[in-house]
Amino acid sequence: MVEYIVGCKWSMQILTLIYQGVDRPGAITRAVDGLTTKVQNDCLSKMVSFGILEKISYPEVPPRVEYKLTHLGQRFVAILDSISELQREIDSEIDGGIDSNCGSTTPRSSAASYLSNSTERLYAVDTQQAVDPQQNG
Repeated sequence: MVEYIVGCKWSMQILTLIYQGVDRPGAITRAVDGLTTKVQNDCLSKMVSFGILEKISYPEVPPRVEYKLTHLGQRFVAILDSISELQREIDSEIDGGIDSNCGSTTPRSSAASYLSNSTERLYAVDTQQAVDPQQNG
């Protein structure tokens, strides 16, 4: 589950938007440049099946659907926030790309960069910073 959500280009952006209160599929599609409805529906369905999101369908015409974080989803976001904080601490300890503990260069992997950028967007909501949902690491 974690590998799918963290490794998916779109899932972290969708999760970020839902965390920010953008909970309708049409609004999510409009907020994420390049996201197709098919891919969005696949990501949302998987996160619902993992128990991260809850799908709420309203019996209206036209039909209305919203997605909310479950308790597990809120815990998952808190873990992502902790990872982001750890990454910021690591970044502050590294001076000019040299690891102070062993003196070797420590290039940051693209996965770590992506995760850090994604979790920083989630963290920014809590700290009232500007959030750019278009940014995809």
